[in-house]
Amino acid sequence: MPPRWPRKPDRKDPDYRKIDDRMNFAVHVAIAATINSGLWFFHILKSTTWEWLPWVTLSWTVILLVHLIYISAIANYTETPPKST
Repeated sequence: MPPRWPRKPDRKDPDYRKIDDRMNFAVHVAIAATINSGLWFFHILKSTTWEWLPWVTLSWTVILLVHLIYISAIANYTETPPKST
């Protein structure tokens, strides 16, 4: 069941930004897992000599790890101050 938001979604809302970033991360993990597992499946099934495949897996894992570190430790979800005109 998808999450429901109790009020109108607004990117200025810190709670909405936080949940949006976490859902975005979950989508990225799902895409990476799908493509990566598909590549490994065909690599094993066809007995191919894809020497680049472990590097792709490692690179994608590092990128996802950096993304996780950003949303969990670096991202600032405090209230955004209004811009003065």
